[in-house]
Amino acid sequence: MLLISCPHCGPRAESEFHCGGEAHIERPKDPASLSDAEWAEFVFLRDNPKGLLFERWHHSQGCRRWFNVARDTVTYEILAVYPMGSPPPALEPRSYV
Repeated sequence: MLLISCPHCGPRAESEFHCGGEAHIERPKDPASLSDAEWAEFVFLRDNPKGLLFERWHHSQGCRRWFNVARDTVTYEILAVYPMGSPPPALEPRSYV
């Protein structure tokens, strides 16, 4: 089980949280102008890298606030936790060959 450090409540068990998917995805400026294929791509297609991934997490069993997490998808190590609206930290991705 992961130990996630909520920026508002401190370290808590992973079972208190819900992952909200990839972070820093910008909504289309004019959604009505998108084709069905473009809209489907925005809604359903996400990166699935081997290594560094920026995710949104919700502390659903605690303060109920959202925040961002930089996590290694291979080791599950949490590399950084930072508030919503903040830019992602400058982290060097690890090489997995």
